[in-house]
This record gives sequence, C-alpha cells and structure tokens, in this order.
Amino acid sequence: MPRKAHDLPRLLAELNPEAELAERHLWLIHVLEWIGAAEPSVEVAVGRVDALVQAIESNSELRQRLHAWWLVFIDRVDITTLLADFGFAPRTAMITELSERLRHKLLPGTPETIDASELFSISMPREFDARWLVALPDALLQRLAALLAPADSQGASFWQHALLNAITYCAGQILANGFAPELRLRMSDEARDQRAFHDLIRDVESLRVEVLHGLRTTERLDAAEKRLRERLDACRAAIGTVYNHFGDDGISVGLVFRVRQLRTRIVRIRQLLDCLTSTHPEQDAMRLLAGFVSVGRERRSLRSLIANNTSLLAAKVTERSAETGEHYITRNGKEYLQMLRQAAGGGLVMSVTTMVKFGLAALAFSAFWGGFWAGINYAISFVLIQLLHFTVATKQPAMTAPAMAAKLKDINEQGAVDSFVDEVANLTRTQVAAILGNVLIVFPAALGLALLYRYAFGSPPLDTAHATQVLDALSLLGPSLLFAAFTGVLLFLSSLIAGGVENWFVLNRLDSAMRYNPAITRLLGNQRAKRWSIFWRNNISGFAANISLGLMLGLAPAIAGFFGLGLEVRHVTLSSGQLGVAGATFGWSVIHDDAFWWAVAMLPFNGAINVMVSFYLAFRMALRAHNINGVERSRIYAAIRHRLRKRPLSFFKP
Repeated sequence: MPRKAHDLPRLLAELNPEAELAERHLWLIHVLEWIGAAEPSVEVAVGRVDALVQAIESNSELRQRLHAWWLVFIDRVDITTLLADFGFAPRTAMITELSERLRHKLLPGTPETIDASELFSISMPREFDARWLVALPDALLQRLAALLAPADSQGASFWQHALLNAITYCAGQILANGFAPELRLRMSDEARDQRAFHDLIRDVESLRVEVLHGLRTTERLDAAEKRLRERLDACRAAIGTVYNHFGDDGISVGLVFRVRQLRTRIVRIRQLLDCLTSTHPEQDAMRLLAGFVSVGRERRSLRSLIANNTSLLAAKVTERSAETGEHYITRNGKEYLQMLRQAAGGGLVMSVTTMVKFGLAALAFSAFWGGFWAGINYAISFVLIQLLHFTVATKQPAMTAPAMAAKLKDINEQGAVDSFVDEVANLTRTQVAAILGNVLIVFPAALGLALLYRYAFGSPPLDTAHATQVLDALSLLGPSLLFAAFTGVLLFLSSLIAGGVENWFVLNRLDSAMRYNPAITRLLGNQRAKRWSIFWRNNISGFAANISLGLMLGLAPAIAGFFGLGLEVRHVTLSSGQLGVAGATFGWSVIHDDAFWWAVAMLPFNGAINVMVSFYLAFRMALRAHNINGVERSRIYAAIRHRLRKRPLSFFKP
C-alpha cells in the first residue's frame, strides 16, 4: 500500500544500521516506495527527496545512523553486479534467458540478498522511478552524496573502485565472447586481422592505473580513456561484420542474441566511463540508474526478448520468401497464360488428391491417424505439384507478399508508390488466374474421376448421406468463412516454416556438405553429389512449405477437435474437388439442389479469404522487417484505393 507524506518520521525512525540484512534492505525499499508514491507528479517526488535530505541534515544522530547504514550496505552488497551485469543474461543462450525471464515473472524476489541487481529490481520496478531520478537537481544530489560519503570518508574512492571493477568485468565478458569461435569465425578477415579484442584488457588496466595512481596527470588519464574508447569502437566494428555473415549465410537466433549482448556490453562500458570521468558524477550516476530502470523493465519482458532477437530472422525469412515469390507474379499476357497452365496442372493433381482423401476417410481411422494420413496425402500432392512445376493458387500469397514488400525499401523515391501499385495489380491478376486454373480444372476432373469410379464399381465414392454432409459442410450459410480464414493462417505459417527451414539449411551449410563431404561423394560420386546439392538448395524451401502445409491441413482439425474448438480447413482447391465428387453421387439432379448452389457460392469467398488472410499476414510481417512505418503504409493504401477507382479492370485483365 502506498506510503503517505506524513510517513517520513516513521521511515526515519525505522533506520537501523544494525538490523538484519533483509530489514536494512526493506528500509531502502520503503523509502523508495514513499518517494514513488508521488506518481505521476515528478515535482512532488523531488520534493519528497528534498524533505528526506533536509530531515537527515538537521539531525546529527540521523546523519550518523544513515552513514553507518551506508557503510554496512556497501560492505555487504556487491554493487558491481548492478553496474556490470544488470540487464544481461547470466549465460549467453537465448533459451536460457527465456527460462530466466519466465522465472522472474513467476517467482517473487526477496530483499534478503547481497546481489545489488536483484535488490534494484525489487526497489525500482516502475518507469516513474526513472523520471524522478533524472529530475533531481545537482545541488540536491550533492547534498545527498555528502550525507552518504562525508568529506573525510573514502566514499569517492569506493565509487571509483566500483566503476573500474564493473568496467573490468564487462571487458572480460566482451573478450570471452569476442574470442568464441561461433562469432570469431563469422567476422570478416579484416576484423580478425585487426585483433581488436586482444588488447582490450590491457587498455582497461591502463585506465585503472591512471585513475587510482596518486600522481596521475590529466593528460595521461585522458590518453588512457581515449585508447579504451577507440578499442571499444574497434570491437564494435568487428562485431558488426558478423551481421554481414548473417546476410550471406543464414541467421541463428542464438548468435543474434550473443551479438546483441556483446554490443550492449560495449555500450555499458561507455556509460561507466562517462560516470568515471564526469565532472558531475552525481548527475551521471542518476542518469545511469534511471537507465537501469528501463533496462530492468525490458529485462522482465518476454515479448521484448523474442521481438529483438527474432527481427533479423524474420527479415531473412521474408527475404528468402521474396526470392521465391518473384516467380509467382505475372506481368504480361504470356506469363498470365503460363500461370493458367500451371494452375490447371495443379488442379488436375488435386482432383486425385480429393479422391484419395475420401478413400482414407472410408477407412475410418481415429481422429489423429485420420488427420495424419490426410496430411500425408496433401503433402505428397503438394510436393508432386512442385516437382512437376505446377502451382496451387493459395500457396502463392504468403510468398508473394514479401516480394511485394521488398519493393518498398525505397518508398520515398519518386514513382516508388505507383510502381508498387502496378505490382499489386500484377499480383491480383496472377491470383485470379491461378484460382481459376485450379478451380475450373479440379471440379470437372474430380467429377470425372468419381463418375469413372461409379462406372467401374457400380456405386459412387460417396453415398447420399455423406455427399449431403459434404454439401452442407461447404455451404456459405455455415461457418465456412471462418474456416477459410483459419486456412489462410495455416498457409501463412507454412511460408514461415519454409523460410526458417531454408535459413537453417543455409546456416548449417548443408548444400556444401552434400557437395564436398567425403562420405557423401564416395556414395554418390562427385557429379551426382553436386547435382543433389544444387537440387536441395533450390527446392528445400518448397519442400518445407508443401510438407508442413499438407500436415497442418490434415492434423489441424484433429488437434483442434481434441481441445473442443471444432475448427476445419477450407482450402478452395480441395473444396472444389470435394464438390465435384459429391456432385457425382446425385447426378444431374444436383443442379436443382439449393445446398449445391450454396456450396458453389462459397467457392469465390473461400478463395478470396484464403488469399487475403495469408497475404495480409505475410505482408504485415514483411513491412515490419523492412521498417515501413504507419505514415508510409497509409500512402500505399490510398494509392491502391485510387487505382481501384480509376482503373479497376487493371486488377483482372492482363
């Protein structure tokens, strides 16, 4: 419960330097709570600090007790952990840090600790604490410092020692990570030749000597500080070359996390140097502590950890998807007809897939195994379509969206937005062609196969009850619109999996291993190993997308059913094929059935929602990866609306 202003006498009465460790720290926590209870008024908080200082200054016995409390505090509590390690992971591993943050969220801390980092987290958890810390005037800070460290004490020397120790510990961590082979081998040749990390500790020790030596000169101290700052710049530049390696050879979230930690430690040393060499150390100390408040809040955030360390991976995934997506955008009549032919081939394969789906359903597997074998059926069909260079319309949007967003990198250049709208029109036409090619072939092909089955075996693949159930399930009057949106999410997820698997493939240099590994070349021969490495490098993304999509389409309803969600998938090509098979059961009489036409009416909505949801999700992720802000997005959307009003046919006619 917040403490009121009249609690100050009670707080001062509780000050006891001889109390137990937890009680001494609780007194500090209560004082900071009392100051922070002034939120949101920074002026009131500063006034409370002034009242506290004034009350202690006017009472010699209180001054002695506070000084004694402070001496016990700095003797028992390790300040270096706060200065050097606060905000950093105890171990440079992403998963370990994730579990550590979960632990901090779920388990309460205790003031019975000698770790200044843990005590700081408990004492100053709110952003308001940072605001009143930086608002404290210099005169008030000097009065407070005089109370804690009188002129005849060694308080200034303690602060210098604490800062130097923290700088040394940070430098040691930088050195250890800079020499780690995971990072060192990913630096550029020039960065390794410059040996930026080798003399870091020597420069830190040189600064320590100049700060603590009684006969130091200003010139020698300035020179030592300059050398260390230049060394830190060199280390940061060397670490920066690792990002170039990520761009060429894949990204590891764990390595990104280590690089971010290393760069942040370099920044921390700079902050500590500013405090050490400042002409106003009290103000710089408060700025440092205020920064720690924000660091502490971010340190407790799972979302921040995941967002910061996966942003590069997201950018790389969208970049790889963009490379693939370029092949799915048609820009002239010839390419448009080619897309129609590829989509027709995809529709033909999917008609067989539909028949196999109903055959598997007739085997009456349990929910999981039925979903699993249905997923295998879809995955095999999608992979076959890929190998035959056919296409399935709904798989394109999640790939083409990053390709579209990649064209917005130079959005501020003249004509960039109009050029992008042209690409939107090209993409829309492509999608229309692909969906028409799929649907106009898969329906008659599935119908023909079902009629052939009826001729061969004397009965249709579906009896009247099951065919009626299929028509009702695909009806526009039911929840199919929701299921179509859910399928769009699965389409987007398959594109993420594709980009992630391709990134993993490149990161681990598996194409090179296939081509040059002695065991593989002995088994396959040099030429065949080379062909296999090229084949897998070119197709790994497609295989990952197709297999993951197929399994998700099959298993997602079974898993959702286990949790009682009742979700189904509505893939426009599969739905069209199912409609054809169901139509074979009724014959020509089906055209007089309202349920049939409601199912037919659902098809355009099904295709549109599949495409729009997957494209929207992929496009939003790509915009974030390319740092396209809200104002620029508004310009884009306005330009698209303008094209729709002025030239609507450009979105459909090649």
